[in-house]
Amino acid sequence: MGFALSDMTLTSTAFERGEKIPTKHTGEGEDVSPALAWTDQAEGTKSFALICHDPDAPLVKPGTFGFVHWVLYGIPASVNELPEGVGNYVQGVNDFGKPGYGGPMPPAGHGTHHYFFWLLALDADLDLAPGLTMWELLEKIETHVIAMNRLVGTYTRS
Repeated sequence: MGFALSDMTLTSTAFERGEKIPTKHTGEGEDVSPALAWTDQAEGTKSFALICHDPDAPLVKPGTFGFVHWVLYGIPASVNELPEGVGNYVQGVNDFGKPGYGGPMPPAGHGTHHYFFWLLALDADLDLAPGLTMWELLEKIETHVIAMNRLVGTYTRS
């Protein structure tokens, strides 16, 4: 998969790029996904996938690192925003072992972590089964990714 960022812009009304994710959207709060919106989708986009990953998490497994907080896919190209606490579309499995969103919850005393919300534009409307991990999803969509960008927020556990 190519790693070039596109002109898509991903934003949130909950936090600014590089800023703290509010407690409401973490495991210490209500643990609901933040509202997200995007502009400038790539020509030819048929669907979107979204991933939230914490590369700062002290977790290393064979072939991977960090912690996956959210895997969401099957988002139609006509959609350009997700409301807070979105529950529709196809939910993958996060590293908590559950479907849907699991907010930031770094180990106590581990400092500030960075949370990468990745939006991927796909050139196909793939009919993928629910429950894929981030790595399973990436394997299935790799040849269909035509654009991507990210929004990064931070969180330090109280």
